[in-house]
Amino acid sequence: MRFRDRAAAGRELAGLLTDLGEQGELPDPVVLALPRGGVTVAAPVARALDAPLDVLVVRKIGAPRHQEFAVGALVGDDPPLFDQDTLDRLGLTRESLAPLVERERCELRRRERRYRGDRPPPELGGRTVVVIDDGLATGATARAALRHVRRRAPARLLLAVPVGAPDSLERLAAEADTVVCPCRPTGFAAVGQWYDDFGQLSDADVLAALHGC
Repeated sequence: MRFRDRAAAGRELAGLLTDLGEQGELPDPVVLALPRGGVTVAAPVARALDAPLDVLVVRKIGAPRHQEFAVGALVGDDPPLFDQDTLDRLGLTRESLAPLVERERCELRRRERRYRGDRPPPELGGRTVVVIDDGLATGATARAALRHVRRRAPARLLLAVPVGAPDSLERLAAEADTVVCPCRPTGFAAVGQWYDDFGQLSDADVLAALHGC
């Protein structure tokens, strides 16, 4: 399975989640998208479920000189969530990454202000929360997002992604009540390889998707 773009991937997820909703498994849903890419995927889902759409800003903590390789992630005011095995393998310490963590937290706060303004985060307690991203590679950002939401006592917590690495999806099964992912290729290398159009999105793209719901 390949997707033309993020919007097409979102429509695929919307169909699957609508089926769950019709079975009564998604009462009082709220959709949280991981920006930037997850917002375009989440917009069709929120419309299909007639659910509010909001953002959950998560920042990947990348390895020094290899920023695309995640060693942890950061969300809200939570302490950074590191993969200790990865830190040990790379000879890194939490202390040595402190300056990078602070830079990522500053960017996280900038994006929250840009996307939400003065609007408070949605109330999640007792609701069905659907966390959406455009794909799952290592799962570092999704894990941080799910743990952040779980602490807010949702009635049910779902992770929905169009495509993901099978081993990462298996590890995250313990973090969510349900994981929805239609494409789980054994030859997974990167999220972008499963999209015809996986261009970078801007803050303006995120705001357009949010305002369109």
